[in-house]
Amino acid sequence: MIELRKVISRLRDPLNGCPWDIKQTHTSLIPYVLEEAYEVVNAIESNDEKGMTEELGDLLLQVILHAQIAEEENRFTFDDIVKELKNKLIRRHPNIFESTSKFKGLSWSEIKMLEKEAIQSETPITDEAKRKIRQQPAMNGAIYISWKAKDLGLEWVSNDHIWDKFNEEVEELKEALLQKDMTNAEEELGDVIFTLINIARWYNLSPERGLKKTNNKFLNRLSYMESKLKGKILGQSKKQLEFLWQEAKKMMSIKKNIN
Repeated sequence: MIELRKVISRLRDPLNGCPWDIKQTHTSLIPYVLEEAYEVVNAIESNDEKGMTEELGDLLLQVILHAQIAEEENRFTFDDIVKELKNKLIRRHPNIFESTSKFKGLSWSEIKMLEKEAIQSETPITDEAKRKIRQQPAMNGAIYISWKAKDLGLEWVSNDHIWDKFNEEVEELKEALLQKDMTNAEEELGDVIFTLINIARWYNLSPERGLKKTNNKFLNRLSYMESKLKGKILGQSKKQLEFLWQEAKKMMSIKKNIN
């Protein structure tokens, strides 16, 4: 780790470093942090051990780059990050590590809540949720809110209650579209999606994995259609496209059953 940090420090050297690394800031690196995190997820879901090794390294690079930038600005160091993480893990596991603190016997979530109480606020739970989801994709934020609401006791009563709510939101979306109120329709669409994410949590399903599977399924069908048309999909009639789409669905279904 020491040698790796030396490499990063050299890359950031204003006189002899790498131009790309030198010009990076905390803000400019945000897309790369997200990209590397998603690539780690992809390697894990693909069961690609070599890929995991590489992608986890790329994600670690982002951590060290941020630490290097902060150290150059005399804000904090990599050692500060490690120390804060170590102390937090020990503090949040008082039953494992010897502790006489007020946290002993409390759950992880209860300890987090007590930590936040040090910051004076009448809405600490909401404040934390807003901070947590601020830079996340909307779907990730909705998943977090859904689980947080459940922990607070804001939960569905039954399966029927869930589907009644979903149908209610769909009808409200239809009505907004019928009235051509696009601003309201967008909000109602959000309500429908949020309700679907709650349904996914209720049934212990992953909306992210589900949507990925749908994306891949759609592209596989599109690829089949392109192949059948020798790459000349543009300009085909709707009837021809619909015929090939149904054929693709059938072929993909047969292939899935064989596998």
